[in-house]
Amino acid sequence: MFRRIIAVFGLFAALIATPSPTVAQGAPVVVAAADLQFALTEIADAFKRETKREVRLTFGSSGNFFRQIQQGAPFQMYLSADEQFIFDLADKGLTVDRGKLYAVGRIVIIAPHGSPLKADGTLADLKAGLADGRVKKFAIANPEHAPYGRRAEETLRHLGLWDAVKDKLVLGENVSQAAQFATAGGAQGGIIAYSLALSESVSKLGAYALIDDKTHQPLRQQMVLLKNAGENAKAFYAYMQSPSARAIMRRYGFVLPGESS
Repeated sequence: MFRRIIAVFGLFAALIATPSPTVAQGAPVVVAAADLQFALTEIADAFKRETKREVRLTFGSSGNFFRQIQQGAPFQMYLSADEQFIFDLADKGLTVDRGKLYAVGRIVIIAPHGSPLKADGTLADLKAGLADGRVKKFAIANPEHAPYGRRAEETLRHLGLWDAVKDKLVLGENVSQAAQFATAGGAQGGIIAYSLALSESVSKLGAYALIDDKTHQPLRQQMVLLKNAGENAKAFYAYMQSPSARAIMRRYGFVLPGESS
């Protein structure tokens, strides 16, 4: 499978970043899938206002965090875009339990303003654009370690587009970087997380459409406390299940436990 990852600058801040200077250095490190970049930042801000407690957030690919945790990274809480990563860590004895489902994610096709590609949730125009040459580059997250990339690949295969698109792919290290590639003008579009497309930063850059969730396996997103979790991490874990946090997650397009799409 053809793989290429390019580096660009612009839309998003670095995902693996130093904590904000407004956050205490002793605050627990919470690592989270990149689709949570905007939603979880809002939730952490609300958590701080309501509880006077703080956490440091780091975003990236679920698969990379999975490997880092196994290598002893000092994280205290992990929010994955794929529940299997959590279950595998639990089986290795690295978590306090098997965690909780906090959301089910959705994917969209996005096309930047001025693109010859239409943001069509059936991907019919993507099929036509691949055939007539309008689509020369198309962005997804790297399926090798990013759950949103795997779901994008599943959809493209399900719709019979994989062979036509695979050599045109621009792969993001995670779904947030894929969104950057899809909207920065170097690609005609891409498949990204609905939660990112709904953010003010991304939605203004192009048009998007939801993709039928029957074209891929569900994005069941699980969170867990790691063995060294402190009181602030435990409080944030509980807060993620609160009405305040759920309202923010719902606003970013996530399907929540106990609710239907």
